[in-house]
Amino acid sequence: MIDASKAYSSFAVPDIDAAKEFYGETLGLEVETLMDGVLLQIDLGGRPVLVYQKEDHAPANFTVLNFPVGDVEAAVDELAGRGVEFERYEGFDQDEKGIAKPQHEGQGPTIAWFTDPARNVLSVHEEM
Repeated sequence: MIDASKAYSSFAVPDIDAAKEFYGETLGLEVETLMDGVLLQIDLGGRPVLVYQKEDHAPANFTVLNFPVGDVEAAVDELAGRGVEFERYEGFDQDEKGIAKPQHEGQGPTIAWFTDPARNVLSVHEEM
C-alpha cells in the first residue's frame, strides 16, 4: 500500500530563486530545478526534499529541516562565516553563538537554529 522508501518531505517559500541560492550556495547542498520558478529538489544524500513557491507563504513556527553534524560549534562557525545568522529562543540556554546545550543528560542534543530567506526554521544539531 504505502511505500515508505519513496516518501519525501516538502515545504514552501515565497521566492524560489532566493531559496535556490541559499540552499545551493550558502549551505552548499545539491539543488536541482524541477520546474523553473516553481519547484526545487534538494538532495539530502539520496533523500529528496521538495521546495515549492507559494505566493502567500507563511513560515512554519517549527523546525522544517534538521542537519545532524559531528561538531555543532564548527558547523555554526562555518555557516556564520557564510552569512547565516542564528536564532535565539526563549526557554533555551543559548551561548553567544546561539548554541543550546542540554542542561541535563537525556534532555536533547546540542543544537543551533537558523532560518532560510523565507524564515523557515532549520537546525544543526549533534548526531544522536
